[in-house]
Amino acid sequence: MEQLQPSSELPPIPAKRYFTIGEVSELCGVKAHVLRYWEQEFSQLKPVKRRGNRRYYQHHEVLLIRRIRELLYEEGFTISGARSKLERGEVEVIEPARGGATLIAEPADQVEILALDVVRLRNEIKSILADLRA
Repeated sequence: MEQLQPSSELPPIPAKRYFTIGEVSELCGVKAHVLRYWEQEFSQLKPVKRRGNRRYYQHHEVLLIRRIRELLYEEGFTISGARSKLERGEVEVIEPARGGATLIAEPADQVEILALDVVRLRNEIKSILADLRA
């Protein structure tokens, strides 16, 4: 039986716009037939299909596949559990850090960041209004 490669040891994702199913298979440590199956199970996974129904995955989809793989193989979720977790927005896939590991932003972190952005934006608008009134 084939040994599963930990997410932290997956190869870095090259700076390309599109990836074939074979490339994604190697980048994510998942066989091509598994990727095709996951397309049916995860609505967020929609590769572009071109000539002859060939699949082309974008960078964000490769990150999503790595996250799905992590949920299923490393965290022990079922397909429906992983699907629910992704649909509820409990995790967000973010660009990999140095070393190729995928970082996950929890909703509380996202809310805090958004709140800071709103405060900054509100202050900027107040400043512009004050300048216009003067």
